Amino acid sequence: MAMTVVRRDRGLFPRLRKRMRNSFLFVPLTGLVVGWLLATVVVQADTFIHDLDARWESVELADLWFLRTAKDFGASAKSAVAAISSAMLTFIGVVFSITLVALQMAAGQFSPRVLRIYVESRVTKLTLAVFLCTFLYTLRVQKEYTGAADQQDAVVPYLGASLAMGFVVLSLVLFVVYVHSTIRLMRVTYVMDRVGEESLQLIRDSAAPEGLRGPDPDPQPDPGGTLVPHTWRPGVLQTVDVRRLVGLARREDLVLHLIPRIGDYLVPYTPLFRVSGAPTPSDAELQAALDLGVERTTEQDLAFGIRQLADISSRALSPAVNDPTTAVQALDRIQVLLTAFADQPLGRAHHRDADGVVRLVETLPSWPELLDLGLTEIRDYGIGSVQVTRRLAACLDDLERLAPADRREPVRRHRDLLEEAVRATAPTPQRAAFALQPDRQGIG
Repeated sequence: MAMTVVRRDRGLFPRLRKRMRNSFLFVPLTGLVVGWLLATVVVQADTFIHDLDARWESVELADLWFLRTAKDFGASAKSAVAAISSAMLTFIGVVFSITLVALQMAAGQFSPRVLRIYVESRVTKLTLAVFLCTFLYTLRVQKEYTGAADQQDAVVPYLGASLAMGFVVLSLVLFVVYVHSTIRLMRVTYVMDRVGEESLQLIRDSAAPEGLRGPDPDPQPDPGGTLVPHTWRPGVLQTVDVRRLVGLARREDLVLHLIPRIGDYLVPYTPLFRVSGAPTPSDAELQAALDLGVERTTEQDLAFGIRQLADISSRALSPAVNDPTTAVQALDRIQVLLTAFADQPLGRAHHRDADGVVRLVETLPSWPELLDLGLTEIRDYGIGSVQVTRRLAACLDDLERLAPADRREPVRRHRDLLEEAVRATAPTPQRAAFALQPDRQGIG
């Protein structure tokens, strides 16, 4: 039965926000710009103070609180700023090295699909931005010491040196926070929790209010509709601008059926839309509402969270790692997501305009597909581990109890597959019975 789903678009300029979040360029480059501009302003201020002191010697500038503080270390300002500049370059190298090690470890031990968590880390980007800002700022300020042939005419950066010390304190604090954040990202349980939280938020955002749930009056595509092929570059369908497509369909008085699912890899000239009604919008208008990339994301892809957790579990069950406990921990999070999906509308999303007319039909993963995605690989790879099979049995018990009556049959099918696989591999009936005993901790 088709259901009505409302996807909430959060915030303005979602594509710009997404590109900024997935890019490692914007925040660090902003730090460089801020460092250069701040150094320019501070140098101008120190130059003004220097000129003021030279012209009006009667003015007791030393009585100003900020100058009195700066003159306490004015004689050693040159060496201090130079030391800060060289130290920041070393710090930048350390941050870069730690980040590369964390990325390699995540790709090798967890899954390449979770690398986006490291790339999206605000702490890493902010730390690198502050370090670059401090380095460029101190380098620019240091230049003022040798800016004049006569050392008496050289500008002593009172404000510049004071601000440089402030940057040092901020950089040290951020470095501690960065190390703490990176160590936390190296813990597989934290990564799995992040994936689970993102997926749960997406499920909540995609759920329809109770009053909108129910069968759609016209859920099936028009067989006589016009097929619109994908003519753009290949890539993974990451997001769909529902608001734009609904507005376009309402303006032209038609219904759009999006054929691929979010997360599919779009190959040129494969069917993209089926358009019911006329006239058919231009390819450019339809393609502009779709966002393609090189990999799947959690923005609108309901199944991607389970995919990441299943990948982590599969890697933990490989003979090279042999870590069934991590697989059980991943299954804990998979069960949370499947439980959240159990009473959600799945299969199709019908997006309506302001008048309540269906304008966009989108394909969603079905309940059996989500079960297959979350449980099949763990069962196949972990069938030789009693810890995994016992946890799977407990998971299926809970899902069968919590799922609506019309969704219990796929759960029973997975229970039959588990029992069949265990009995086929267990040497004795007693060991098979032990392996099928439900236990939420596996074997503790």
